[in-house]
Amino acid sequence: MTVTAEPRTDHTTAGVPLRWAGPLRISGNVATTETEVPLATFESPLWPSVGRGAKISRLVDGGIRTTLVDERMTRSVLVEADDAAHACAAARAVHDQLPRLREITRRSSRYAQLLDLRHEITGPLLFLRFEFTTGDASGHNMATLAADALLAHLLATVPGIRYGSISANYCTDKKATAVNGILGRGKNVVAEILVPRPIVAERLRTTAARFTALNTNKNLVGTLLAGGIRSANAHYANMLLAFYLATGQDAANIVEGSQGVTYVQDRDGDLYFSCTLPNLILGTVGNGKGIGFVEANLARLGCREDRPAGENARRLAVLAAATVLCGELSLLAAQTNPGELMEAHTRFERANGDTHAQ
Repeated sequence: MTVTAEPRTDHTTAGVPLRWAGPLRISGNVATTETEVPLATFESPLWPSVGRGAKISRLVDGGIRTTLVDERMTRSVLVEADDAAHACAAARAVHDQLPRLREITRRSSRYAQLLDLRHEITGPLLFLRFEFTTGDASGHNMATLAADALLAHLLATVPGIRYGSISANYCTDKKATAVNGILGRGKNVVAEILVPRPIVAERLRTTAARFTALNTNKNLVGTLLAGGIRSANAHYANMLLAFYLATGQDAANIVEGSQGVTYVQDRDGDLYFSCTLPNLILGTVGNGKGIGFVEANLARLGCREDRPAGENARRLAVLAAATVLCGELSLLAAQTNPGELMEAHTRFERANGDTHAQ
């Protein structure tokens, strides 16, 4: 009797197809480079779409200009008082202790630094939002560890307050809210490009005027009618999820990460195009970064170099923002032309799996 062995199946990992798109060209206050970017996704048209945007970046002087505007990781805690008057007095006492709180933070981690804190009072509830820098880590655990130490100190030194929660939803972690866009969480990056009229016509098969009208009517008005929260874009989440999965990030952070604004101008036929992402939460060290393919991808992106703390994560953030711009630019160009979007999806999703970004 012949026994056929059952094929072995690895149930400990989930395989997601990964391809490299580009290269894309960027410049700015963090990095000036030209590199391909990894995208792990089941949406196969994403690779050639980002690839088309990357091609545009190589045809333009300076490529995609990226600006790191700000960076901070946050954790909010909740304490309770007897009434609003006691909560208000406690808030003043907490702010008076800011220098001491910074010392406590430095003792909790080699890399965490307390930048500032903010508060909100609702009835007898006092919400405290701590803002940290966290080096090359995205900073979830680092911020929580520091907040835990800070909360313990405040409960011991500020009269009239009681423990509520170590996480109070005013951070805000993995939820679409206005506060992150207003106050910032993670890396705040702007990516922008100025595409000359001939390239808009030849490579994107459209005009700056049609681009501007589409962005206004779809991204701005359409999102307003839908009740969007500090967000007006076509599909930031597509590029971010693929980039996050390929580089070992906490993928759930695309919830707030994909909140951002696409801004377009027709400059005498040339196309000004920008993507502002105020909540990019990512890092180059920490949980998920020791996996083989992640290490290899980060190294290929130039994010494993011997740089001062935080510089590798900043480089990764501007590359993520530039990747978002490439995909957003390509998609909106397609949507200015009737039928182009569906034709592209049909063509690439029916391909045999050998499709590569051009």
